[in-house]
Amino acid sequence: MKKLYYQDSYKKKFTANVLQQAKDEQGNLYAILDQTAFYPTGGGQPHDIGRLNEVEVVAVEEIEGEIRHYINAPLTQGEITGEVDWSRRLDHMQQHAGQHILSAAFAELFEFQTVSFHLGKETCTIDIHTNTLREEEALAAETLANEIIFENRPIETKWVSAAEAIQYPLRKQPSVSENIRLVIIPDFDYNGCGGTHPSSTGQVSTIKILDWEKQKQNIRVQFVCGNRVLKQLHEKHSVMKQLTAALNAPQEDVADAAMRLIKDSKTLEKDVENKNEQLLSYEAKELLIQHKTEDNVQAVFNGRSIKELQTLARKITELAEDSVVILINELEDKLQFVCACGNGSAANMKQLANELLSRINGKGGGNKSLAQGGGPKSMSGEDLLRAAKEILMVN
Repeated sequence: MKKLYYQDSYKKKFTANVLQQAKDEQGNLYAILDQTAFYPTGGGQPHDIGRLNEVEVVAVEEIEGEIRHYINAPLTQGEITGEVDWSRRLDHMQQHAGQHILSAAFAELFEFQTVSFHLGKETCTIDIHTNTLREEEALAAETLANEIIFENRPIETKWVSAAEAIQYPLRKQPSVSENIRLVIIPDFDYNGCGGTHPSSTGQVSTIKILDWEKQKQNIRVQFVCGNRVLKQLHEKHSVMKQLTAALNAPQEDVADAAMRLIKDSKTLEKDVENKNEQLLSYEAKELLIQHKTEDNVQAVFNGRSIKELQTLARKITELAEDSVVILINELEDKLQFVCACGNGSAANMKQLANELLSRINGKGGGNKSLAQGGGPKSMSGEDLLRAAKEILMVN
């Protein structure tokens, strides 16, 4: 099979003969041609997509030396016309060549070698062999990479033998021992690679490092090249416009304005939390007054948070150490409960909770002094409360 993408990575249309159509082990239909401009997945670069006649090519894989074009319908036998999705191909060419340039920049400046590369749908990553990456190092590598792009150096490809390959200052040893394909940026980068690339560095347009993070023993650098840089700029500019309007601050002051807003929000949240704590204290006292002639405090609520009920139960038992507290919470399709007792009570809340959970087929947990749980709303909150009282009377 002729690999037309190696002869001319800019070839968008071609003709070919269908040699075979078959299904793989998963039942996916594919076609094998006598020549193709469709690049198969490999070397960190995703496959091309496009059309064969009017049939959509959804994936391309090289398996045991044959290139399979996965299609969504059968092809007619004989000669067909193929067309590669050019926007996807160009994007992959820009990202892959940009990776070569950025990897070479890290190697030249700091001897950080690239150990892996991933070309994703939105961003790309390289893992460089270093434990740390400082801001100034990332900026220096990005700057050098863009200088190489601006110089519009040629990107050459050459097929060599293993003996010939050792004559070049390769960044890493080739993964194959024969028919080695070199991608060369003269006086800057020499690398064995089977991907598609533009004919000059200028066509990469630009490189932008977005972020980096520790990844095992390496640093994973996230970046974009070419048209993806414009896409990132457009998205970030759109977000920045919304932020400047929402914060009523110019772009250069957005970070400070956002930090002030976050600080004020945290202060407000703390204030609300303190006020809520006070309200729960008042509510605990009110419940004790309502049940001052009884041995325990019971109540049924609607739509309260379980955290609030736990706090309320604790406050009541702190005020009345002999008390037993049973608080039921009704939700649309669920029942929840909290039960607690003070230090002066002999009741066992874990035992009470287990019996209540069995009544509603629920789940929960706790200890002798405080327990909680919940389950399907198979009865009303009042019915569950009556059940709790009966259990306490028996025990």
